[in-house]
Amino acid sequence: MALPKKFEDRMKELLGEEFEVFQRSYNDKYKTGLRANRLKLTGEDFEQISPCPVKAIPWTTNGFYYDGKNQPAKHPYYHAGLYYIQEPSAMLPAALLPIEAGDKVLDVCAAPGGKSTELAAKLGGTGIMVSNDISNSRAKALLKNIELFGVRNPVIISEDPANLVKYFSGYFDKILVDAPCSGEGMFRKDPAIMKNWEQYGVDYYNNLQKNIILYAADMLKPGGYMVYSTCTFSPEENEGTIRYLLENREGFTVEPIERVEGLGYGRPEWIGSNDEQLKNCIRVWPHKVEGEGHFVVLLRKSPDVEASSCVGYRYGKAKLSEEAIEFLEQLDIDFDPNRFELREERLYYLPEGLPNVKGLRILRLGLYLGDMKKNRFEPSQALANALKMTEYTNVLNLFGDSVDAIKYLKCETLDTSENYMHCKDRDEYDMLIAAKKAGREDMQDCSGVFLETRKKNTWFLVCVDGHPLGWAKCSNNGMKNKYLAGWRWM
Repeated sequence: MALPKKFEDRMKELLGEEFEVFQRSYNDKYKTGLRANRLKLTGEDFEQISPCPVKAIPWTTNGFYYDGKNQPAKHPYYHAGLYYIQEPSAMLPAALLPIEAGDKVLDVCAAPGGKSTELAAKLGGTGIMVSNDISNSRAKALLKNIELFGVRNPVIISEDPANLVKYFSGYFDKILVDAPCSGEGMFRKDPAIMKNWEQYGVDYYNNLQKNIILYAADMLKPGGYMVYSTCTFSPEENEGTIRYLLENREGFTVEPIERVEGLGYGRPEWIGSNDEQLKNCIRVWPHKVEGEGHFVVLLRKSPDVEASSCVGYRYGKAKLSEEAIEFLEQLDIDFDPNRFELREERLYYLPEGLPNVKGLRILRLGLYLGDMKKNRFEPSQALANALKMTEYTNVLNLFGDSVDAIKYLKCETLDTSENYMHCKDRDEYDMLIAAKKAGREDMQDCSGVFLETRKKNTWFLVCVDGHPLGWAKCSNNGMKNKYLAGWRWM
């Protein structure tokens, strides 16, 4: 790979004798990875059902390498939100942020959602997951990934961080700043980034980073943790940005991180510093591990720093239609009636403990449950993805190796008159699924199993091998496919 000469000269100066090994690594193909969705299954469970051979990534418990010749995004499991395609080193920042149940978490520069989806999964549906991206178009991609992953407590915003701090001062327990950067660590994965690097250079991004990290620091609670990360090698954008934070905000320390073999340390001498705590930073080098270049640091804000507070959100009790009430009562979820909110015809379920967010550009506030139209209720795609199969009574479970699973995702009509098994209760359903797994002869051509007998105007949660995909509605004319058209398998 032909690297920019200015970049090569700089790296030769920094790495010395190591440079030749570093340079040779650019002749290797970059590593491809995916990360299992903790909201739906464990890493161990995923290994058992993975649609392609995988190998564990050492710095995560749910990340895996896969051969780039495979296409895991072309499988129904991907559309069920069981995993996210992500560069292996990019999994490290979210893995290092110590999320606890009930935390209020912010991902400042979140699109397209790789790190937000992991942070939300670590929350396990508790607390609040705020994902922000200044680009409205990129934030729309973020929204899809958050909903595909089944996140129940999202707040998705598209704002400049300078505006966020006016609403969230001292609010968050944990913050991730995956800062915009010059992208030197991604040259091997995406050579087009080199043109951007030559156009903007290091200083342009470093100025952005310095502003963003101070705004993030002001939104962190005393005692809270913050991860700062980049995908560049530049000392100015890495150790230099952290030094800038420490000089401009009191009470921050660089926390030590448990080391993984192959990961490097921070290099304070590269910015002319003798601050030993900068050695606690982590550098990921492509010639030392199977991954691209990254920089990651874990910071803590002292509990002794003066705390600030935010004005709370005014929850209103939405008036639900009879059909909406009847539908929601079928869900095995303990809803707080005070957290329903109706905006126009859309019904949402809001996270608990929101601050006042009126005036922000919000793409999603809470879990979008569905539409109430003229006393009718139509459940949303977001709700389907957020459910577990056991949380709804009427289920059509398609088998992953059936043609009908793909047909459903293409929004085609399913002919449910044949090739399906019907059962009257969950025990019988479990017996049929076990028979399929055991290879029983009469199950070999079966496309799926109904968990309830079909009734007129009944909503069915359509699943693939037990994991929700979307909705279908039973009527006099058969089973109507209600998969979201904008997500259609192409």
